[in-house]
Amino acid sequence: MAHPPCIFVYERDRSVLASLDFALALQGFAVADGAAGDADPRGAACLIIEHRLGSGDGLGLLAQLRANGCSAPAILLSTNPSRELRNQIAAAGALLIEKPLLCDELTRAIRTLIQQNKAA
Repeated sequence: MAHPPCIFVYERDRSVLASLDFALALQGFAVADGAAGDADPRGAACLIIEHRLGSGDGLGLLAQLRANGCSAPAILLSTNPSRELRNQIAAAGALLIEKPLLCDELTRAIRTLIQQNKAA
């Protein structure tokens, strides 16, 4: 039996992380906390990164992950993103999903990115 695709989530709010973990598990994904010390995102099927992370930002983290060899497709989450932020996320090759998360937009986006990555 195949392992479910592993989604690495970078979210500072523990309750949001738990909610994402629960919701994505119901959709057949395995979820890993990207902030965990033993986390190695290089094998991730997809990354979900909150744009506002404590002392840094999601784009900076994505650049660091890319520099460390992680090529998984990425989704950045943001509330009310500016046009400049939208352009920066697009330039980084990531997908923007605005919060609040509604319906199944996130899971549809994850499935699409995973399929595109497999086809590439």
